[in-house]
Amino acid sequence: MITTDICIIGAGPVGLFAVFEAGLLKMRCHLVDVLPQVGGQLSEIYPKKPIYDIPGYPSILAQDLIDQQMEQIAPFNPTFTLGERVEALDKQEDGSYQVKTSEGTIIEAKVVVIAGGLGCFEPRKPALSNLAQFEGNSLHYMVLNPEKFKGKNIAIAGGGDSALDWTIHLSKIASKVSLIHRSNQFRGAPDSVEKVFELAESGKVNLYLSHQLVGLHGNGTLNHIELQNKEKEQVLVHAEDLITLYGLSPKLGPIADWGLNIENNAIAVDTFDYSTNIERIYAIGDINTYPGKLKLILCGYHEAALMAQSAYKYVYPDKKLSFKYTTVNGIHSF
Repeated sequence: MITTDICIIGAGPVGLFAVFEAGLLKMRCHLVDVLPQVGGQLSEIYPKKPIYDIPGYPSILAQDLIDQQMEQIAPFNPTFTLGERVEALDKQEDGSYQVKTSEGTIIEAKVVVIAGGLGCFEPRKPALSNLAQFEGNSLHYMVLNPEKFKGKNIAIAGGGDSALDWTIHLSKIASKVSLIHRSNQFRGAPDSVEKVFELAESGKVNLYLSHQLVGLHGNGTLNHIELQNKEKEQVLVHAEDLITLYGLSPKLGPIADWGLNIENNAIAVDTFDYSTNIERIYAIGDINTYPGKLKLILCGYHEAALMAQSAYKYVYPDKKLSFKYTTVNGIHSF
């Protein structure tokens, strides 16, 4: 039996920052994650991907951000249960919860914070019949090691931030990058879009806008990709590797059965403190939804800060919260 003040479900960047915010208020945290390591999507899917929108860092690799956050929360001595999925929440007579995992671990906590990112997720795949022939070889749904593509002709399919960011980054590593998008407009950050168009103008990137993937060709190893434009014209693009970045299909898993208000596969919250419809349960990060929601790491950090302020009343019901700026709060006295 593990006893803590706050049980955080999800050990990604937002869950880790919640440990810091809780620690400033002298609240102990235990984190549970189905993955065998901390870091969530950042460590599991794109550890070498540069991130550009973290305050104070013009650019930082995803895994480096997680490493920095682990160093940041070390003074608060969080504990972890990794490689286990939370299966059930049982409310106790005093209002606290018992959190039970797939491996039988039981955590007693006064507050539960769901910071599970997209929950259980899997990549969206293109609708092509022969994907299995190339998967694990030259067809990729994520980039774990950018150096794998050094000096190669590669193609990237997608129109969001991940596709744009990887196009920019891999243009410095690969021999040639072709970016394929079914629309003539991208969904990513305007600055990234501008950089991609600049790379295209300089000849470092081939752009195929308003084109869709219709075929993969090669004998076990990709040789070329078949595209089709809106006029049904076929185009063949030479590529040794294809990276499809169509996003992730979220699956809430057992969370969907806990009585929480669910909207579009996300947990509805009150933006006053990111509480759910169930007392003592909060949801922060990509797993929640509210009017104006932006799925950005820095937004999740903000949500974690307000959550911790609200959770204090359950952990210390007889104390009045007096919060100081972090510069004078003495975090090492925890």
